Amino acid sequence: MTILRNLATGLAVALSAQAVAAQDLPTIRAATLESGTLNWELQTIIDNGLDEANGFHLELLKLADNGATRVAVEGDAADMAVADWIWVAEQNAGGKDYVAFPYSTAVGGIVVKADSPYQTLEDLKGHSIGIAGGPLDKSWLILRAYTEQEYGFDLASETEQVFGAPPLIYKTALEGGTDAAINFWHFLAKMEANGMRELMSVTDAATALGLDPNTPLLTYYMKREFAEAHPDLVQGLYEASRQAKDLLMQDAAWDGIRPMMNADNDAEFEALRAGFRAGIPAEGPVDTEAANRMLQVMAQLGGEELVGKATSVPESLFLDLSK
Repeated sequence: MTILRNLATGLAVALSAQAVAAQDLPTIRAATLESGTLNWELQTIIDNGLDEANGFHLELLKLADNGATRVAVEGDAADMAVADWIWVAEQNAGGKDYVAFPYSTAVGGIVVKADSPYQTLEDLKGHSIGIAGGPLDKSWLILRAYTEQEYGFDLASETEQVFGAPPLIYKTALEGGTDAAINFWHFLAKMEANGMRELMSVTDAATALGLDPNTPLLTYYMKREFAEAHPDLVQGLYEASRQAKDLLMQDAAWDGIRPMMNADNDAEFEALRAGFRAGIPAEGPVDTEAANRMLQVMAQLGGEELVGKATSVPESLFLDLSK
């Protein structure tokens, strides 16, 4: 009994020491959407102790919308969030000094009902398209640019657009309220799982336009002053992110996060898992020249309303943490 008591005491001391050590770690506060897909990766980091293994404690600040996450970072209520780097570049050009590193290459596409007669974007002339994200949605702009190049007309002038929140576009398209739909990648995954088919992917359209589909659109971003003051923390976050992505390539890692995925059935779950995995960016630095080409296309179609004063990718916008 004495031996057992000694073992129990030793284990309790070890666990207590680990708890104290975890409490002593610096905290990174991440602003996320309440039901955002970013939570899948961040929760994987927390559940598997990847934050503490990389020298920090990850704290999630779950908010209602993207605007709130951006305000949180700007107002120092959070240290980092995720946004597309074109927005980050626009903010930098407007005087807010942010840096970023890759999170995901996942992008959307345009879908139609499985039995739809439409086979190409040209077939959509005179028909309706539901679009999530508004008239400056980047998937919509790339598909417009592709249609102009491939078929010689502008989708914006030759179709009826119905703009709305992603869930509304999802529901309307499934019910046949629009002839086609452009939505965020995770809604598209669920739409395809429920009988819709992809007419054109943004990846294919971007490639045809001479853009590099491997350029990650979505990035972790933070204030430059935070990154410069805490380089070890930022490196630790990068390492934890890559390790979580590696784990999520294994099916077992999804068991713990499936409840937060809002998948109504196995088909939706599998489509969401496949979509997340397809968006995992390769390690290595971002190709700034490729990013500049994408920025120019966005500037041509979205103008200053989209890119602000950003005429090129700001110097040292992208952190290279893969060394």
